[in-house]
Amino acid sequence: MNRNELKLDKKYKLFINGKWQDASNGETFKSYCPADGEFLAEIAQASKEDVDEAVRAGKEAFKSWKKTSPKERARILNKIADIIDENREFLAMVETVDNGKPIRETMSVDIPLAAQHFRYFAGAILSDEGSLNKMDENTLSLVMREPLGLVGQIIPWNFPFLMAAWKLAPVLAAGDCTVIKPSSSTSLSLLELIKLIGDIVPAGVINLITGSGSKAGQYILDHPGFAKFAFTGSTDVGYNVAKAAADKLIPATLELGGKSANIFFDDCDMDIALEGALTGILFNQGQVCCAGSRIFVQESFYDDFVGKLKEKFNKVKVGLPWLPDTQLGAQINEGQMKKVLGYIKIGVEEGATLCTGGEAPQDSLLKNGCYTLPTLLTDVTNDMRVAREEIFGPVAVVIKFKDEDDLIEMANDSEYGLGGGVFTKNINRALRVAEALETGRVWVNHYNSIPEGAPFGGYKKSGIGRETHKMILDAYSQVKNIIINISDKPTGLY
Repeated sequence: MNRNELKLDKKYKLFINGKWQDASNGETFKSYCPADGEFLAEIAQASKEDVDEAVRAGKEAFKSWKKTSPKERARILNKIADIIDENREFLAMVETVDNGKPIRETMSVDIPLAAQHFRYFAGAILSDEGSLNKMDENTLSLVMREPLGLVGQIIPWNFPFLMAAWKLAPVLAAGDCTVIKPSSSTSLSLLELIKLIGDIVPAGVINLITGSGSKAGQYILDHPGFAKFAFTGSTDVGYNVAKAAADKLIPATLELGGKSANIFFDDCDMDIALEGALTGILFNQGQVCCAGSRIFVQESFYDDFVGKLKEKFNKVKVGLPWLPDTQLGAQINEGQMKKVLGYIKIGVEEGATLCTGGEAPQDSLLKNGCYTLPTLLTDVTNDMRVAREEIFGPVAVVIKFKDEDDLIEMANDSEYGLGGGVFTKNINRALRVAEALETGRVWVNHYNSIPEGAPFGGYKKSGIGRETHKMILDAYSQVKNIIINISDKPTGLY
């Protein structure tokens, strides 16, 4: 499929209780393509009354959905995966046009990984087992997992389709219902998915609310009808979600920001290391919570590595994201582009050296889009703002280190702890450093793989909980313990 073949609706509605409907107040907002500024669609701006209706629908649907057998839920999850696979080209192009990420990424990562995620949780619940323990000769203890209820889920703009799968697959697998809200910047891929799967999931189990975070998102957080919140996004907003959950005494799963260390020792394989550095910071235009944005290079080969890395950065193809040879697409919007360029300026003012990049490309084909060239800042120290604050763009800062002790101290000197990478041929060193890093995910000799079945989540201010693994089912469930007396005699206590 090419860009011109993509057909989108002119107007998108809310999906509540199995039906598409306008916002109750008639309000809408407009969606634009970040790659060329083209108007894409008009989308419903949910009101407080719409959220109320979605909550009522979800709570009513939960009464029957929670009784659905694991086999039936697994069937639905596998069917969703099949539908995603059957529509991969279409969904990939929607994601590319709406988000600005290259089609080579949406075709090979976002869409297929989403399908695999649904299949993984289908298998997880079919193989799930409770436990029955004999406490003593007269007592049995039965442990069961039961659904929580209605979950409020809010997903980000950087991976709208994949993050929707990260949320929807476990919530459906656990037997819960959801009111889910995508970012107002990137609502289209989830809207199109629900158009495809809406009739195979019972009415009210999935309710899709669209709108701004300050309106629709806040209406969800303020509503008393939820049993749990699940959020992926910035740490600042994560605090608000956590506070809203605490006020209701309900749990929250939070996947938040990061400033991850990507570490290169002098014995690394140079080709693998260079690829890992690029993948760490240029994948999805650097708009990745676990991006390897702090590149730590051992001083003994610093100049050689940085020189080769600069050459690689300068060869990256920045272009219209729907073209197959594009390696770096557009930032999500003009505001994000200006933020990224602003951080580059801050870095130079702090004393960093602009090694390459640092501006928008001069290609006339890209003049109406929001693009930033791959950027390397060298001579960076770990106390600079560009080394401590999340930039969320294709900007890597390069920091020199002497030895492991020096490295670990700097790498862990961060309020975040989401991802990290270690490149070395010495497996003992790799394991030592990986264990020493205060972070939830460490890649060794590669970066940014996000497979299902491997738990993903952060330490420190990078979040609470783990996703992409069956352990998230515990977060979407509650445990019931039934203790059974099997004696045929009274205890004699009274």
